[in-house]
Amino acid sequence: MDPMLLWWLVPSFFVVSLLYASIGHGGASGYLALLSFSPAALAPDQMATTALTLNLIVAGMGWLAFARAGHFVGRLAWPFLAASVPAAFVGGLMPVSVRLYQVLLAIALGVAAIRLAVTLRGRDEDRAVKPNLALALPVGGGIGWLSGVVGVGGGVFLGPLLLLLRWATPKQTAAASAAFILVNSAAGLGGRAVRSGLEYGSFAPLLAAALIGGLFGAHLGANHFSGRTIKRALAVVLLVAAAKLLITQGT
Repeated sequence: MDPMLLWWLVPSFFVVSLLYASIGHGGASGYLALLSFSPAALAPDQMATTALTLNLIVAGMGWLAFARAGHFVGRLAWPFLAASVPAAFVGGLMPVSVRLYQVLLAIALGVAAIRLAVTLRGRDEDRAVKPNLALALPVGGGIGWLSGVVGVGGGVFLGPLLLLLRWATPKQTAAASAAFILVNSAAGLGGRAVRSGLEYGSFAPLLAAALIGGLFGAHLGANHFSGRTIKRALAVVLLVAAAKLLITQGT
């Protein structure tokens, strides 16, 4: 990566990490969006591997913060985790062309933007029902596969489902999403390591920025603010990045 890009990528990664960690996410879709704006963007494997590695660190910190605050419910998360891990590993094994990767990434960013922009009302109940296994297992597997291929953790897909079906409260959703992102990122990285090794650009400063931002964001999200305004601000960034990728494909 061109060192000249770091002057804006480092603070941007810090902010994205802080904001995503505050809602229980690792931030891969945000990191990929930022990298897609770069005039000297990384190759798909480098982008996905970098995003998954940062995801692993930030989501791990987020999960610890939410778990310590008492919001993680193992019986809620395990069906999705059990199905997603092998699927994410398989997704990481699959090589994709630059064109297909950009299309899949644009779709993932668009869905992430919608997920963040739409605030579900009337979902703040303390009560939650047990997930339906017949639905939870295939959903977890599908999200896991996409996570491994594109380089996202899948929390932006899982979160809305948990809230819509009332399988979790908002804080429980954040905790379950963080755990989901953590294991899927690890599985996706494992698949990539087996396929061709892990390819990174010069991303050490980005890693440090995301680490520091994640520490602050996880603490704030688990103990202080709700994140509605943050979600909508992030949604704008993701929509612009998705549009950029789709426009690029059409030219």
